[in-house]
Amino acid sequence: MQILSAQYALKRLVKAERWISCVAFAVLITVIFTDVVSRELTGSGMHWARQVGVYANIFIVMAGFGLASASGDHLRPRFADGWLPARWDVVLTRLQEGVMALFCLAFAVVAVQVVAETYSMQERSVVLRVVVWPFQVVIPAAFAVAAVRHAIYALRPQLRPSDKKAGSG
Repeated sequence: MQILSAQYALKRLVKAERWISCVAFAVLITVIFTDVVSRELTGSGMHWARQVGVYANIFIVMAGFGLASASGDHLRPRFADGWLPARWDVVLTRLQEGVMALFCLAFAVVAVQVVAETYSMQERSVVLRVVVWPFQVVIPAAFAVAAVRHAIYALRPQLRPSDKKAGSG
């Protein structure tokens, strides 16, 4: 039962990450395209377009981070594959996922501290004149979600996506 609920949660998470990524990408394309058209037609672009594009890109990258690890497409050094006996694979997989979960958790904690500082200082975007922290929140959230995802993979390796082999499509 726990495996089914973890599997369901992981699938829902992927759907949410896809949705976030698609919406952010649509915002990025729309804003940048409109800015280019405006520059061509009027000689003057929208001064805020690049900043909105940067914020949209942050959402794309952070959602993409989760999508890559959910599908086994993330970057992983493979040069040492095969150095250890195959019978150790189960333990090494759990260890790898556990270390990755801790790594993501550490980054989430640091990112929370950065966002908290930005929030307390009420830093604002010079161009948009809005507080910055709501756009930054996606960073610790993505790392926290990745920490949970990889912790689930460490506890339930059968839910882990298979690694894509280098050079395969």
